[in-house]
Amino acid sequence: MAPVAVVPEVHSHVLAEFDCLDPLLSTLRLDSGRLKCTCLAVSRKWLALGTSAGGLHLIQKEGWKQRLILTHKEGSITQVSCCPHDEDFVAVATSQGLVVVWELQLERRGRPERVSVSWEHRGQAVTALCWDTNTLKVFAGDSAGKVSYLRAGSSKLGKGSGFVIFPVQTVTTVDSKVVQLGYQEGRLLVSSLSRCYLCDTEREKFWRVGNKERDGEYGACFFPQNKGLLVGQPPLLYCARPGSRIWEASFNGEVLSTHQFKQVLACPPLPLITYRNEPQYNPEKRSPQAIAFPKLLYFGDQNLLTWTDSAIYIFTPHNGQVLLWTEVKDVLDVTVYRNELFCLHGSGRLSHMSLLSAERCIERLLRRESWPLAASVCCMFQHTISIGRARKSVPMDRLEHLRSQLSSNTHHELIGQLEEVITKVEPLDSACSSRRSSISSHESFNVLDCGIYRVISRRGSQSDEETCSLINPSTSEEERLKEFSFVQEEDQVEHDPQNSERTEAERSEQGLQFHLPLSFRPRPPRIALQAVKDSVSSFVKKTTEKINTLQMNSELWQRPDSSSPADMSATSAPFSEDADTEVYVDMPNTECDLLELQSATERAISQSQDPLMLLNPDVLVETLQEWLKVLERVFRPAELVESAAGGPSDVDPAGQGTGEPTAEECARGGAAENLPQVERDSLLTSESKTSPPESIRVVSPKPVPPDLLAHLTQLATLYTEVSCFRKQADEQTLTCTTFMRRYFFLLDQQRVRNMCLMQEKQEVYASFIEAMIAVTQSSKVAEVIQRGDLLKSLRYLRELHPWSAPHLLAHSHRLYEKHGEAAVRSFPQFYPTITPADVKVMSHRSHFVAYLNNLVLAQAEEHKLPFLQSLLEPESLRQEWLELALTHDAPQRCDTLTPDGQPRCNAHFFTWGYGRFLSLLIRLPADLASKQKMVETCRSHGYWTGYLSLCCQLQHRSQAFATICQLDDISLLEEPEGVAPQNLDEWRLLIQLAQDSSRAAEQLANVNGGTLSNGSADSARKVSLENLTLRLAGTVGLQRAMAVLEECGVHLVLSSHSQLVCELLKVAEKRQRATIQTLLERCDRFLWSQHA
Repeated sequence: MAPVAVVPEVHSHVLAEFDCLDPLLSTLRLDSGRLKCTCLAVSRKWLALGTSAGGLHLIQKEGWKQRLILTHKEGSITQVSCCPHDEDFVAVATSQGLVVVWELQLERRGRPERVSVSWEHRGQAVTALCWDTNTLKVFAGDSAGKVSYLRAGSSKLGKGSGFVIFPVQTVTTVDSKVVQLGYQEGRLLVSSLSRCYLCDTEREKFWRVGNKERDGEYGACFFPQNKGLLVGQPPLLYCARPGSRIWEASFNGEVLSTHQFKQVLACPPLPLITYRNEPQYNPEKRSPQAIAFPKLLYFGDQNLLTWTDSAIYIFTPHNGQVLLWTEVKDVLDVTVYRNELFCLHGSGRLSHMSLLSAERCIERLLRRESWPLAASVCCMFQHTISIGRARKSVPMDRLEHLRSQLSSNTHHELIGQLEEVITKVEPLDSACSSRRSSISSHESFNVLDCGIYRVISRRGSQSDEETCSLINPSTSEEERLKEFSFVQEEDQVEHDPQNSERTEAERSEQGLQFHLPLSFRPRPPRIALQAVKDSVSSFVKKTTEKINTLQMNSELWQRPDSSSPADMSATSAPFSEDADTEVYVDMPNTECDLLELQSATERAISQSQDPLMLLNPDVLVETLQEWLKVLERVFRPAELVESAAGGPSDVDPAGQGTGEPTAEECARGGAAENLPQVERDSLLTSESKTSPPESIRVVSPKPVPPDLLAHLTQLATLYTEVSCFRKQADEQTLTCTTFMRRYFFLLDQQRVRNMCLMQEKQEVYASFIEAMIAVTQSSKVAEVIQRGDLLKSLRYLRELHPWSAPHLLAHSHRLYEKHGEAAVRSFPQFYPTITPADVKVMSHRSHFVAYLNNLVLAQAEEHKLPFLQSLLEPESLRQEWLELALTHDAPQRCDTLTPDGQPRCNAHFFTWGYGRFLSLLIRLPADLASKQKMVETCRSHGYWTGYLSLCCQLQHRSQAFATICQLDDISLLEEPEGVAPQNLDEWRLLIQLAQDSSRAAEQLANVNGGTLSNGSADSARKVSLENLTLRLAGTVGLQRAMAVLEECGVHLVLSSHSQLVCELLKVAEKRQRATIQTLLERCDRFLWSQHA
């Protein structure tokens, strides 16, 4: 990863995109090529989206939920505007020139109404809409320069106001197209292609702003002055001019100054802070930009916003500087509310951005757990983060926590840059911050998985030495070393520095060896360097042993049936002098075990790299088993160690082992001894199978050095792979599932996931998923998924991009358990991180085929077939997926097949839910055996459209024609959906099949005692002799058609309609021959003339 470039100190704000609106557009079906978003508007409550089909979608910004759809039959929506002072009103303009004002009536729970309609701009494109700031009046401007207004009647204005129809009035007509409208304090600002005009709508006065004209689309807007000393001052006007210039004018239209931004825009652009990609700042200066600003908007806190099709610009006009400018691709339209910005792109995509200070942006990124992105912004805006006032938004502990969340493998350089930033950070300028900084100089912070901040002492500070020497100057070096041996976390203790001496005294009286420090109590003195050297190496091991001792004792407390009340009283004080001495005696053994494990690991690593061993798997297995014995001795779970040593039941109340089995154990053991060896083994095996599985360990019980951990991970993952793909030869060795559950904290998660996809052992995959769910249990995404909001959960998952496959797989399982099929249908956006094999294992068959359908159909049309072909590995998946699609969301077989397995008449008209997916699957190339198997499958399920297509591919044309005659639809003789006869032999076959079908129908009618009739059927679509004759005549001519009928022995009496068609065919044939003859004669004369 390249180093993050630092932005200049003049920049303090960024444009940030936190929300993804793609799921919203997908839900509204606005992401297709047929239906797109054409315009947008925003208010405090609403996001209004106009579409090309004439619909107006009103989206509630809180939760991005759709509340209303307003339809218009007068064309597509070209402009939309929300009333700024009453959000119950929305103005809309259509492509036919209609302007409508809607009253939503949400407060009264009524139906939306059109309270005002204007056809004043019929036939013209309405280019701008603007609301009056006080009344329900809407101004509209069009491409011809006409400006009009309409007033909305509403029952809110008093009794009878809703029945009053106010006339539409024309305000003025300017010289060219209206580019932008603005309204403030009774004055209307009109910006055209050539000038800006100011209109006093109350006094009906008009005047121009400035004297110079312009040519092109340039915007203009009012600029309220409602901050600080300017409160009460009239608004200013800003009008765009050519060459990156902007006029500043008074409220009366008098030009006060000209702001020139051409040179200041030579600064490099700031990157957009977005989850879509990593921000990249290029410090190279640009050439001065001469830009035409198409519109101007008042934005945020005294800022001016404009844009082009490739960038967004934000100015601070009071000092004539650029706050920032950012490159954004394919910008079509922009609307703002306060510091929020919604951008409509040419492709129909929506972007939701916010203007924030750098520290506020980092704070929001930290809340969303976007660690790499937050770290990049920190490094980019070092000058903003390092100052003291930034501690209100980004405290020091949050920066430390951010550094701990970055991976040293993928973000090594970013961690280094962030550490440099942390060293430059200034404390908050206040008295409490100085006290907190003095404390933090001796304290460091660690955030637990549960979210609690743990305070860890930085031993050896000068203040610790002085304070502790005053409190306990007579403490010996051994007591200090013993006090240094363990620090117990205790979040429930009240932090009271005045009670520290009393607490120490009580602790010494109880003989408690665990040090429970308060947050602000004095620390023990610095121990001698030699003592540190001798004790620190075993410090972590001692801590682990004491934790294990606590766990063992807590398990004993929870089992009242295994001990008497006297035993409970004896066990209630587990921290006796004897017990503590035993722990200290065992410490050197633990350190020796780690050294032995390291030696065994290095030996196994070197042997596994031998090429001869790789060619002999049995030797490799023996090497791994030898290494596993040492690993088991060091890291074996405590409950297994207890059971191997006799378990807690072997401990008497005095703490000594009795070694005497209970009566039940004797009976069971005696009965087992009387059994034969084979039956005894089967009994033991059945007992082991019924025993519950081991708990999964996702955290190492003991600290391991990083280099040893890397080697352990390599060997543990290799053992898991070997045991998974190899038959269990010895019952003494650990199975793949048992080893994975016991030592998951040592495994490479990605390799284990790949191994699970390659094998078909469900228990292995289930254990892997259970472990990954435990690993990701404390993440923010897991919490959001549990709340049940699918769209919000998907948004959080997209913000984690680039994804880690095991973590994303765990979150996907949570989503599926919570939302079922709805979640599975959204998984295609995570391909290829989540593959069809993953979804197949986690989901039901009916949900899996829905996922496949969405995954394939989400591709571009020209890529669908190659993409589907790439998924069919191995080839056996083709038949499996075909049967899945044919058995779900499909018609009943009794509707498509007769009892004897033949096609029912018109059975091909039934709708198949996954018909598009089936057609793609059938069109894919495959070998002959696969195609023949697919033909039989389609026939057995009654999928006749696919059956005909496969028959055509396999050249089984006679079977296809027989099926068409049974389906009785002559349109199936047309390509590309059907099978068209290619020669006279096939036509003869069709005529023979139709004749047989006709005879069979007559026989059936005679058996039933009447003639078959179906008045609703269209006789022109049936495969009858008459219809076949007309098609044959249209193909080869009437005379040849009649000759073919005579050859087949068919004597056909044509109906009056068919006779008329034959006569028309005769006339057409004669004219065709005459036309051909005429053309040949003319060609002949032309050639002779050229020859002469």
